[in-house]
Amino acid sequence: MVRTKDPAVRALLIERTAQLLRAREPVTLRAIVAGTGVSTMAVYTYFDGMNGLWQATRQEGFTRLTARLGAVTLSADPVRDLAALGAAYLSNALANPDLYRVMFDVGFELEDPAAADGTLDCLLRAVERAKDIGRFRSDVDALALATQSWAVGHGLVSLVATGPLPRQALDHGAPMLTALFIGCGDDPDTCRRSVRLGWHLEP
Repeated sequence: MVRTKDPAVRALLIERTAQLLRAREPVTLRAIVAGTGVSTMAVYTYFDGMNGLWQATRQEGFTRLTARLGAVTLSADPVRDLAALGAAYLSNALANPDLYRVMFDVGFELEDPAAADGTLDCLLRAVERAKDIGRFRSDVDALALATQSWAVGHGLVSLVATGPLPRQALDHGAPMLTALFIGCGDDPDTCRRSVRLGWHLEP
């Protein structure tokens, strides 16, 4: 008789692995299952071994980020939406600090390599919309601007999540994005209003 796999156990093992990786502790079968109430065989049952577990852990980080970005309600104002997506990125990192660290600091393969591209595509589409309605200049490189927007959020939240800066430093994200978007041709007053409307970090 084949036993049905419990999604809660899978999630538990992923969370435990992320905690160990972020803490730079040895990631062994025994360390992973310690305190979870499951045996070391669970790693093979759910992931076919350690490599599968590492891949699934990194994948889960991008899965949660994709879900958070997908939950952003888009508007007729693409610059507001870019700010909202940036805020969602930061909120996701703060809500999932262990998985966030694993997403970028650990060189494991992804189960679905396209997952990382999918998160950037959300920003890319918003930039293209802003160009289409004349908020950004037509010669703006959409991919470059989407990447720069991502880099603003990633840089800030990485410094906050690892400790050098306090959470209040995240407030710098709005003026940094505003300056970036004005440099791409957006009207300063309109841009400030749009970013202010979109930049809301969840507690």
